[in-house]
Amino acid sequence: MQTLPDAGCTLVGKTITDEVSLGILGENAFERTPLNPAAPGFVPGGSSSGSASVVAQGLCDTALGTDTGGSVRVPASFCGIFGIRPTHGRLDLTGMLPQAPSSDTTGWFARDGGTFARVSAVLLGEAIPAALPARLVIATDAFGFAEAATADALMPMLDRLKRLIPDHREDMLAPPGLSVWGRAQRTLRPVEAWETFRAWVERDNPRFAFSVAKGLVMGAATPEAERGWAALMRQEARGRMRHLLPPGTVLAMPTTPFPAPRAGLALSALTPIRDAILCLCAQGGLAGHPQVSVPGAMVEGRPVGLSLIGARGEDAALVATARALTDH
Repeated sequence: MQTLPDAGCTLVGKTITDEVSLGILGENAFERTPLNPAAPGFVPGGSSSGSASVVAQGLCDTALGTDTGGSVRVPASFCGIFGIRPTHGRLDLTGMLPQAPSSDTTGWFARDGGTFARVSAVLLGEAIPAALPARLVIATDAFGFAEAATADALMPMLDRLKRLIPDHREDMLAPPGLSVWGRAQRTLRPVEAWETFRAWVERDNPRFAFSVAKGLVMGAATPEAERGWAALMRQEARGRMRHLLPPGTVLAMPTTPFPAPRAGLALSALTPIRDAILCLCAQGGLAGHPQVSVPGAMVEGRPVGLSLIGARGEDAALVATARALTDH
């Protein structure tokens, strides 16, 4: 938190999230749902909904968020701004309330590539390079999983990326299935969240929205055998990501499978929406690689982002690629 003020930023306010960051759509039953200025009437994405909203509205130049299961990447996609999930473990998280520590990290947002690069250089503690990664991998299963309109809308951005990085090939992100990786992350995160919040919940019995309470109950009730399976799948996902992303390689995929859903949908409609989003976000929490969501595509008037994923520690190279992609 102090790094940006030390570099000359001025703190102008605090923003809200989904309750205790346990959400992916950005709706908050108690504090109200932040505006998605790029798509009024539709969710902003979460859990870092307030931070994405104020940046997208132009109320500030940058804002911090947290990302455990997609909480920076999803609102960046839905609000049409830049957002980064850094390499897991790279940033000092002192003072940040944990949720699921094996997946938690801090990220940030910006509206334009120049500001995004400047903020990233400060928080990453290194200059953003001029050179771009040498190789590009296109995740065919991720583009196939996305709704057709979303995949089609991202093609012009993908074509520009291919021109920037001519050495490109197609491959699968998750051979076991994106839904399998999603299930593993959907198992591990609630278990850790329950362990984080258990003492507080048992002591104070706080009020929660139904979906938040449901997630904590599921975490508490997850069988040991299911936890063991998910831990093995995480190990497999990490190996797959190391294979796909040696140093100097970037992988491209849709950030979300569709643009922002309408706000205020019935509870019965939300579970399949959340599950589908997590299928494209699970690799972040499972493997901990850096990921940047880049704006530049629209579906029926709503933004969707193209994601760039790199080798662990190559966050700055992704920022450079995102800036170059939006400068062309």
